[in-house]
Amino acid sequence: MTDEIQLLDGIMTLRALRRLKPDPIDVKTIWKILAAGNQAPSGGNIQPWQFLVVDDPGVKAPLGDMYRTAYARYEAALLPGRRPGKTEADDRAWQRTIDASRHLAENFHEAPIIVFVLGANIDLTITDEHGPLDIGSVLGSIFPSVQNLMLAARSFGIGCALTTVLRIDQAATKELLGVPERWQVIAAIPMGYPEGKFGVAPRKPVERVTHWNHFGELRTRDDG
Repeated sequence: MTDEIQLLDGIMTLRALRRLKPDPIDVKTIWKILAAGNQAPSGGNIQPWQFLVVDDPGVKAPLGDMYRTAYARYEAALLPGRRPGKTEADDRAWQRTIDASRHLAENFHEAPIIVFVLGANIDLTITDEHGPLDIGSVLGSIFPSVQNLMLAARSFGIGCALTTVLRIDQAATKELLGVPERWQVIAAIPMGYPEGKFGVAPRKPVERVTHWNHFGELRTRDDG
């Protein structure tokens, strides 16, 4: 297995892999993944993140219980509002996602490591004589780090999935992990060597979501 792949190929083939093998991940590899996450850009270089890596089965077990409970609530609230897909292929893809999500919920604690990304509880809004200046949430300076972690994992052939389900019970999650009040759990990323394969995930055509100069002005790739 090669340690490195081309960056663009890694970006294009990074997809949520929720079925993970229990095989351990070398600690040197873990540190390289974390270093990549730490190298992410942030507004004003404030670096408003902390990483909390869970590899202790004694901690993962209660996390697994909490995740199953939170996911059950999430799915029960989500599914009734889901509209049927436009095609049978859409419905099959949706069902595969649900099946994989249920698998993760049942096996969350079996991931070799779970990386929690914590975010500082700060408000970036500043004010001048005209009023508040909305420059966006602190999340805009945290999720690039999340993406870096996942891409770094991909480069080592390690599968992962971004999940925010444990935020449903933020207080209990923080208590279990000993997270101080000034931090919040932004996301959890279970990581392990995948049972499935990396590949290009289905997305809307980029031409449908790209506007030129004004919203609604679309081009095709042939337009030059």
